[in-house]
Amino acid sequence: MDGNIVIAGLGLIGGSLAKGLSGRAGRRVLGIDKDPQVIRDAVACGAIEREASPEDLRDAEFLFLCLYPQADVDFMAEHAAEIGQQCIVTDTCGIKNYVCPALQKIAQQYGFTFVGGHPMAGKERSGFAASEAELFDGASYILVPCGAPQEAVERLQKLVLQIGFGTTVVTTPEHHDEMIAFTSQIPHVLACAYVMSPHCMEHRGCSAGSYRDVSRVARINETLWSELFLDNREALLKELDTLVENITAIRTAVDQNDVPALRELLRRGRERKEALGE
Repeated sequence: MDGNIVIAGLGLIGGSLAKGLSGRAGRRVLGIDKDPQVIRDAVACGAIEREASPEDLRDAEFLFLCLYPQADVDFMAEHAAEIGQQCIVTDTCGIKNYVCPALQKIAQQYGFTFVGGHPMAGKERSGFAASEAELFDGASYILVPCGAPQEAVERLQKLVLQIGFGTTVVTTPEHHDEMIAFTSQIPHVLACAYVMSPHCMEHRGCSAGSYRDVSRVARINETLWSELFLDNREALLKELDTLVENITAIRTAVDQNDVPALRELLRRGRERKEALGE
């Protein structure tokens, strides 16, 4: 018989996981959140059965850590002695080089299993009120084994596929953070820098899809993303240097009225995108 699933942190990701696991996968889900109202809301809509207790951590089959990176580490350090050895603990953080070594060390010390994870889905709104079971439909789930047994990785993989994820990718903490710097963090940097133009406040009536596409993720949780940026600063700085280099090349071509150079740069961008079939 499947065991209980405990989710610590019922925000956008944790709440969506709870709704998917309880509804689509038919699992018994218990929740932990610092806000009592969130617990009440999650129980009322059926996302969780009730608030989890220390005894529930001892009996859980899975524990999902859906907090900020440092809060995940702090939660594990505080509650590690309460977690049963049969439990597979996983996180949902957008960085891995920082959190995985710490969580893996605690898991080894207390005898349970840790498998890093990162659901590649989200939206501009945050909090439980924004969560939805459909958030993960067709999305990718990144698995970072961190030395965990293959059987544990496969059990987590099977579970996330049951709630709508379209594919899973297995990688290392290092490669995860390099890719996330490019695919997730740089777009947020770019969006925030873009909307800081004084013309942003005058865009209505003069903007369409291009503005919406570039500016969408500027609606950012600055506390979370500051932590993510700084915890992944080495990989992010490399991507920022590449971005600045490419923008500078385009600016130089425009400044010098260099038509051949500008066309070449834009052609390279177009061909790179077309090569991906997107």
